[in-house]
Amino acid sequence: MKYFLILSVVLVGIWLWRSGRPSDQKRKQRQTKAAPEPLDMVSCAVCSVHVPSVDAIQGKKGWYCSADHLHRAER
Repeated sequence: MKYFLILSVVLVGIWLWRSGRPSDQKRKQRQTKAAPEPLDMVSCAVCSVHVPSVDAIQGKKGWYCSADHLHRAER
């Protein structure tokens, strides 16, 4: 009887602990909503480094990772 009482208290404790936590499905939904959108990447025409297109500089001959590479390539 003593072991049955201890087992029931432990099971009730686990049940209460699990019921207070968000379910796996809700947790996955939060993770997918928090993920940022992927950025378009372009390659620098001088050094071939890939940079996000929002940070890259577009010149007459292609995309560049910095203003220095733009001036170096388009003299």
